[in-house]
Amino acid sequence: MKPKQNIVHLPVYQPGKPIEEVKRELGLSEVTKLASNENPFGCSPKAKQAIVDEVERVSLYPDGGSVELTKAVAEFYNVEPNQIIFGAGSDEIILMIARAFLVPGDETVMATHTFPQYKHNAEIESAKVIEVPLQEGTHDLPALLARVTDKTKIVWVCNPNNPTGTINTHAEVKDFLSKISPDVLVVLDEAYAEYITTEDYPDGLQLLKEHKNVILLRTFSKIYGLASLRIGYGIGHPEVIHTINQVREPFNTTRFAQAAALAAIGDQSFIEYCRTANAEGIAYLSGEFDRLGLSYFPAHGNFMMVDVQRPAAPVFNALMSKGIIVRGGHALDFPTSIRVTVGSREQNGKFIAALEQVLAEVEVSV
Repeated sequence: MKPKQNIVHLPVYQPGKPIEEVKRELGLSEVTKLASNENPFGCSPKAKQAIVDEVERVSLYPDGGSVELTKAVAEFYNVEPNQIIFGAGSDEIILMIARAFLVPGDETVMATHTFPQYKHNAEIESAKVIEVPLQEGTHDLPALLARVTDKTKIVWVCNPNNPTGTINTHAEVKDFLSKISPDVLVVLDEAYAEYITTEDYPDGLQLLKEHKNVILLRTFSKIYGLASLRIGYGIGHPEVIHTINQVREPFNTTRFAQAAALAAIGDQSFIEYCRTANAEGIAYLSGEFDRLGLSYFPAHGNFMMVDVQRPAAPVFNALMSKGIIVRGGHALDFPTSIRVTVGSREQNGKFIAALEQVLAEVEVSV
């Protein structure tokens, strides 16, 4: 059997190592995972109860249109229900966008380095991927704009950017949208938007009112703490959402995910708690990196990328041997950096203690 030739070179996504696997491999009894940008505080108690209550209906198919959840999210953002589409994480929304709009010969523009699923799904559709280097870890919007041609269908902007954690400001994005052709779909991936504490972050909903070619991506995996349930969503112009819905699989989100998300969005006090704790964690880690003489990108999500001034792979492995799982920059094309999720106070303290030991053990790169 022969696969599609345009996929044979594609890498299989490599997630962070599971806790149980690390325990088993290294004989550890305690492991702290700070690799996948999960919420260290879990999810809202109301979401947990909603999951328990939904067990009685486990034999029933979910609502294929996520009607009740769509209504709640639409009210939360003051948009119309026909402006929203749900998927199995925002990853599936990315897949559906590529499937709905890209055909062989189309071009799509994105940064390097950014969330890899943009490129992955574009290549599956045989589109030509145009990559533009980051500028100090941030999307270079003028450079992205300069690479747009009459063959460009989609531009992807991850904001905050993964893996660097940097942002483009409202003024920057507004200027970019004012100059790009209205025939080009601009995807503003805002998976970490709820963690933002700065005032100059883009108001995506306002930009959406001004530009019909914008779609915002959000998720319940990050600050809402529902990563295992796989539910995310897009907010866009009704015509754009209708087009994406035409390629959506039936029953693509589960009853448990819909019920938990509905309860979670109704508990904004939990979200505020997580946002505040995360900001405190960023301040702590930034101070410790400064003390250790390490440079890092400004963090606006729930993770930080720090240059450890040594090859990333041995630092990653040494940290793991001490029970701390991070994301090694060698897997992200940042050869002397690691990306670490902002954890609880206890987790952050354990990470810094382990990192300080590792920095003394691993030779500085020349």
